[in-house]
Amino acid sequence: MIYAIGDLHLGLALDKPMDRFGMEWAGHHQRIEANWRQMVQDEDTVILAGDSSWAMREDDFAPDLSFLRGLPGRKVLIPGNHDYWWQSTSRLNMIDERMVFLKSGFTCAEGVYICGTRGWVCPGTLQYTEQDEKLYRREVLRMRRALEAAVYDGAADIIAVMHFPPMNDVLAPSGFTSLFEEFPVRQVIYGHLHGEGGFAKRIERECEWIRGVKYNLVSCDYLQFRLAVLPLGANVPRIGK
Repeated sequence: MIYAIGDLHLGLALDKPMDRFGMEWAGHHQRIEANWRQMVQDEDTVILAGDSSWAMREDDFAPDLSFLRGLPGRKVLIPGNHDYWWQSTSRLNMIDERMVFLKSGFTCAEGVYICGTRGWVCPGTLQYTEQDEKLYRREVLRMRRALEAAVYDGAADIIAVMHFPPMNDVLAPSGFTSLFEEFPVRQVIYGHLHGEGGFAKRIERECEWIRGVKYNLVSCDYLQFRLAVLPLGANVPRIGK
């Protein structure tokens, strides 16, 4: 099985309880752990779609890392906009063979390729700046490189993972969505959106399937702190092509 969840916002070394953002976050990491242990087996894979920790440095991330390592399953992580502790991807990938850190690359699970990068806000977003455009173009290029590498390795079924939504607030096509249609991407996992205002911007509000690609918002508060189960193989038909 492959599961996904994002925006854990752990901070076990910090005094930053998440209930300051609303009482639905009270005891959130205990709730995540309970649901995770109920659902996930050691042979399963869990994709973490960014903003895993509030830590600013790797030393501060250590308790959160220990928490994640103690949970069942293989973990695949991408960075979010708050993951300042994420400095050296190569060093992180030396920590534990059952944890994969993707900044622009791929890994495999259950016969499926998982390609990941952080992403960024897309053109057409309110107050979009020249700096946003620079970061957006860089992240599109990183996703292209990851997808190209996966296809070169033989990928025919890809899950693309981002932290940011791959469209703007009005769901206009973007460089990311063009890539997902160009390559054999069947599912896209993303997070970043929180609260009713954020959830109202989710891609699924219009259509869960867009041109043959299934989009999944996996922010942990959207999932009510449970993990999303990703359909695989024949359960994800390639439609609309």
